[in-house]
Amino acid sequence: MNTKNTTDLSELLRGTHEVLLEAELIKKLEENRPLRIKAGFDPTAPDLHLGHTVLINKLKQFQDAGHEILFLIGDFTGMIGDPTGKNVTRKPLSREDVEANAKTYQDQIFKILDPEKTTVMFNSTWMNAMSSAELIQLAAKNTVARMLERDDFHKRFTGNQPIAIHEFLYPLIQGYDSVAMKADVELGGTDQKFNLLMGRQLQEAFGQKPQVVMMMPILEGLDGVQKMSKSLNNYIGIADAPDEMFGKIMSISDELMWRYFELLSFRPMSEIAAWNSECQNGVNPRDYKVKLAQEIIARFHDEVAAVKALENFEARFQRGAIPDEMDEVELKIDGANLGIANLLKEANLTASTSEAIRMINQGAVKIDGERVDNPKLEIAVGSTHVYQVGKRKFARVKVVEFD
Repeated sequence: MNTKNTTDLSELLRGTHEVLLEAELIKKLEENRPLRIKAGFDPTAPDLHLGHTVLINKLKQFQDAGHEILFLIGDFTGMIGDPTGKNVTRKPLSREDVEANAKTYQDQIFKILDPEKTTVMFNSTWMNAMSSAELIQLAAKNTVARMLERDDFHKRFTGNQPIAIHEFLYPLIQGYDSVAMKADVELGGTDQKFNLLMGRQLQEAFGQKPQVVMMMPILEGLDGVQKMSKSLNNYIGIADAPDEMFGKIMSISDELMWRYFELLSFRPMSEIAAWNSECQNGVNPRDYKVKLAQEIIARFHDEVAAVKALENFEARFQRGAIPDEMDEVELKIDGANLGIANLLKEANLTASTSEAIRMINQGAVKIDGERVDNPKLEIAVGSTHVYQVGKRKFARVKVVEFD
């Protein structure tokens, strides 16, 4: 099988933060054989978000160039818990949680990758077969001093924070995965550099040619500052509904949009650069944000959903329409009226009454499409209205009296 190499090098390097070593990658590509491209994911949560797809998109680019894609599900390492970036020992996942999450990962990655050309592997396959003596031999290939070179371990050690012995095993096992899989290239985030280099080190120790390490940047979330994360609620889930996905993408800053284009879009960089130039010359960036939103929705849903999401977005936010579907909430009170700030909090439209008051003062609260400007407004018992906070939060709330 012939692979495309020199013509694809710029695309393979697109968006990468660092490649160790690029010269080795070029040499491997010149061998004109399908390279074994590895990326591993611990199934620590039931769903993937767009931050995860930065790596999966890179796998897709290698796949389109004719290379062999090895998608590793870390069902064994997932039960240890990756200590990367953590200042405390992670709580291990149960086997049941790991298996359930692994199933959803397989369903979701094939919205991007070709299932016929992707090998899904589990590191429990070789780790469960490894004897305790072999694990000790693996551990002997590294030192405590080397482990403490890791920034997170070093900080915990110098800060007198506990480090469990099993956490030292995590990078060793991730590195050994590359040995077991005979990886030519491993992809990972910039926060995984130590673990990725461990793969190179162990491959050499086991008599293999060391893998090329290709590090991708960590994608910022909707706030444009912190990394995309469910715990920070700044994420776009690939299982999100089309309308929700569209609204979230349209909410990102114009500057962040170009970063999303580079890391998430499959459009040629030349085309994206031309659009950026047009925006610099006065074209509304919103027009291209729509293109980004529709491309991503079509990938994880379909073209029809992408078109419908745009129509719904324009109807809701450009013409002030109220969506057909929203949460239905019934609030029971002991009295004649309920303050608007308390209603918004109880209906989960704001996190607190103080946030509700702030949103009202900012003109971001509407009742049945009409803006509210009185933070002391009283809502009568027996009333039913549609309440809106910001651009995307709606609820139909009925206020009733306790029986």
